Amino acid sequence: MEETINTGRILIKEGTLLPECLQLESEPYSKGWKLVKNLDARGLDRKIREAGWTFFFMANEVNATAIGSDPEKTTRRAVKKAIAHMKSDRLNCLQIAQVAVKRFLGLPYVAVSAHPRHVQESMFLFQAKSPCRMEPSQITSRLKPSIGLTREGTASERNGDKAGFGLRTPTQDSPA
Repeated sequence: MEETINTGRILIKEGTLLPECLQLESEPYSKGWKLVKNLDARGLDRKIREAGWTFFFMANEVNATAIGSDPEKTTRRAVKKAIAHMKSDRLNCLQIAQVAVKRFLGLPYVAVSAHPRHVQESMFLFQAKSPCRMEPSQITSRLKPSIGLTREGTASERNGDKAGFGLRTPTQDSPA
């Protein structure tokens, strides 16, 4: 039986990594997205934190509207639009904040508001599991001498720079 979309429901992108101890019941909802059946947003947040993972809440709200007489089909279309309006493809969850069935001049429509969410193991948003660490000796300057800001006295002085930063200063024999 298809679950209905209402406030607090969570959609998770297919292929999202989740804690091994987390047992989710879900059903396909839209292409590439599953609807969590056994937990709402609070319950899922609690289970994810208990596993030592992080369930990020994004403050920006995604809104979508669809017109139609069948509330279930119209809600599904509005949720698909909300998924399409998410700012980042990297976010892997969507929490339904509000579903409102309304009429305007006798025309039925559904308005859906949702918040993007993201589940991951690290407590830092989008951070790789093992970040690349560089020693100070491995960091080299990427500035090109032709762009300027070189501290090499001889090359700068040859270009007419008296300050030593690769910037030319007007002289008598060069045009200003």
